[in-house]
Amino acid sequence: MSETPADAPPAQDPGPEPSYDPAAPAPLGVGRTPTGHAGVDERLDRLAALDHLAADGHAEVYEDVHEGLRSALTALDARPPSPSHDLRS
Repeated sequence: MSETPADAPPAQDPGPEPSYDPAAPAPLGVGRTPTGHAGVDERLDRLAALDHLAADGHAEVYEDVHEGLRSALTALDARPPSPSHDLRS
């Protein structure tokens, strides 16, 4: 049996429950320097959206930026079509 002795101190009120709400999104203040490549700059500018999104929205933006940068790199590796060597007029 668990009985409380008469001389035991009264239980203390633990106070209000702590709040576990996440902090509001805040800008990180990370500067972005233009690269001079329009496709890359466009994707990097997309990262600015992270300053206004909660953390659970970051993955979608990161995936979009990653895919865009990957496409830009792939395009750099693509060989331009060779010019025709047919010089007939």
